[in-house]
Amino acid sequence: MGAHSRVATAHMAHTEAAVGPPVPARDRYFDTLRALALVRVVAYHTFGWAWAGLLFPSMGIMFGLAGTLMAKSLERPAAEVVRSRMRRLLPPFWFWGLFVVTAMLVHGWMPGWQIVYWIVPLGDPPGDAWGEQAWEILWYLRTYLWFVLLSPLLLKVFRLAPVPVLVLSLAPVLVLNFLWPGPDGRLGAALWDLSTYLFCWLLGFAHRDGVLGRLKPAVVVVLSLAALAYGARYAFTHRAETGSYDLDDIPLAQAFWSAGYVTLLMWAKSSFRIDFAWLTRFRRTDRLVTLFNSRAVTIYLWHEIALILAVPLIDRLWDVPAFETYLPLESQWFMFGVGWILIAVFVLACGWVEDLAGKKRPKLLP
Repeated sequence: MGAHSRVATAHMAHTEAAVGPPVPARDRYFDTLRALALVRVVAYHTFGWAWAGLLFPSMGIMFGLAGTLMAKSLERPAAEVVRSRMRRLLPPFWFWGLFVVTAMLVHGWMPGWQIVYWIVPLGDPPGDAWGEQAWEILWYLRTYLWFVLLSPLLLKVFRLAPVPVLVLSLAPVLVLNFLWPGPDGRLGAALWDLSTYLFCWLLGFAHRDGVLGRLKPAVVVVLSLAALAYGARYAFTHRAETGSYDLDDIPLAQAFWSAGYVTLLMWAKSSFRIDFAWLTRFRRTDRLVTLFNSRAVTIYLWHEIALILAVPLIDRLWDVPAFETYLPLESQWFMFGVGWILIAVFVLACGWVEDLAGKKRPKLLP
């Protein structure tokens, strides 16, 4: 994420709705990965586990899945695809931003002209320290939006020489890390994030075009393990600079670890034809995975606010003697549970905006 103390996680893109029979089945493997990525994002923001990114690099996975869907969508005219993606992303962002911006204004925030980034987040939207925990996650939306805008060109370049372009996509983050740190401000932040996850986005193209399936398994596995080893080594040998081996604070380590990890996930999908079709036999689990994917934008945007609200809510529970006695109010796991309850409330109250953005009939639950 090229970014510092940010996590996050969601990916927001959804499979385009099919018109007329037959209706193609969703890929439950990718759907499950996206759902797990969102859960990991919420868990990281609750517990702050430095090892979470090593266990499951959510953001790299979500950018890889988004790249695959984007390559598939670009079988249609590029302008139409870009408009569709922006239409799906911006209305939920505007709806969420209305509450966040209003709350900051009430607390004395005075924005400048940069408030235009709350309309189209091509740069990090401004905010005050009071609301930082809510708006700092917007780096993902900004990076995703830039990848969407650049994808028609990126896909053309990628298809000229898929493997060399994929390998060279790690060069920008190496340049920024060792040769030139980039400009300050919004442009610099955007360049770092785009460079960190460029490989994962192009890897989505590679999966869609069948490039990974044509490579020798030994080559894929060896290079993936090498990228993982380099990313982990760099993270652990540079802990003194950030105070932790958290990949979110070390862009170069994040880039290489995510590259190796997501490559193995995508390659396994191509080579072993993993589809998780068995998931449909477990109706509740399958339904939950569907819900996470249909409300990915809502969950990602509102999860930090849910965790913020969980704190004063738990504080009120201490005033009830029975709750103080029998509930683990001091436990972060309890806050994690309360956070998910509040996320569920936001999904019910605000998720319908995603339906409208996707030109669907609004529903409480998809």
